[in-house]
Amino acid sequence: MAGSYWKKKPLGKTMILGIISVMLYAILLMNQDIINSYFGKGSLYALLPIITAFMFSVVHGSFTGNFWTLLGIKAKKKKEVK
Repeated sequence: MAGSYWKKKPLGKTMILGIISVMLYAILLMNQDIINSYFGKGSLYALLPIITAFMFSVVHGSFTGNFWTLLGIKAKKKKEVK
C-alpha cells in the first residue's frame, strides 16, 4: 500500500526540476554581463531571450506543478453546465 502512494507522488522529478531551476537562475545571475552582450547584438541573437524565457518557463512551471501535486493541492474541476 505504501509503495503505491509514492508511485503517485513525483518526488524525484520535483527534486531534479528544482535543482535544475536553481542552477538556471544561478547561471543567469552569475553571467549577466555576457548574457546581456549576446542578447543585445540583434539579428538572430534576438531569439536568445525568447528561447531563454521558454526554457525557464518549462522547467520552473514543471517544478511548480509537481510541487503542488506533492502537497496534495489540485486544481478545481469545473462542472459541466447542462
